[in-house]
Amino acid sequence: MGVRTPQLITIPISHYCEKARWALDRAGVPYRERAHMQCLHWIAVKRAVGGRTVPVLVTEDQVLSESADILDFADAHAPAARRLYPEDRDLAGETRALERDFDARLGPHGRRWMYDGIRGQRELVKRYAPTGVPAWQRLAMPVAIGTVARIVDRYFDITPDSVAESLREVRATFDAVAERLADGRPYLMGDRFTAADLTFSALSAAITMPPQYGVPLPQPGELPAPMAAVVRELREHPAGAHALAMFSHERR
Repeated sequence: MGVRTPQLITIPISHYCEKARWALDRAGVPYRERAHMQCLHWIAVKRAVGGRTVPVLVTEDQVLSESADILDFADAHAPAARRLYPEDRDLAGETRALERDFDARLGPHGRRWMYDGIRGQRELVKRYAPTGVPAWQRLAMPVAIGTVARIVDRYFDITPDSVAESLREVRATFDAVAERLADGRPYLMGDRFTAADLTFSALSAAITMPPQYGVPLPQPGELPAPMAAVVRELREHPAGAHALAMFSHERR
């Protein structure tokens, strides 16, 4: 494919993209991030892989269009001390099962809740959404923001009922993670950081808004009051506290 330095196509604030960035950074894999605004990213993704979703990692000999595959790629290039999957086959299988569950439930439901919470917050979106995107996309944002918001509402089926369901699913996942941590273990799989911790922490960022995220995120004082109340509540939840600790101690 002729790509010497891997290219990571992203929506900068996307939590799935943060999952991929974190894994590549942890493994020490050099890459160039190609950041795009929502909907405008479709052009770059279609050219690379023919789909619509990010992250997409384009390497010299392959194109990876799922965050789980990018974690596998990063893990294969990581030094032994920074591997994301245990060597033990059963523990590795359990780690991947947790990762799949977070990908399938926490990621989509947290995203839907977050997009609903910032609906109508044009200044907030303009301040944080275009981090790192090309200048022409930043310039187009004031004109496109309304259209993009309507597309996002339809694409993610954002309705009052679906948003309420999503918050219930997020809380259920947080409760399950807290139960797993209740025996005092420092990480979800025991005594070492794995893909389970990385995935949970990255995908919970739509709710916890960690300061150490790969791009700046709004903090509770900037958010609409109902949204800020939930962020503060779930930051204090044992699972939310775990996610914030992982960003603080493991996100370099």
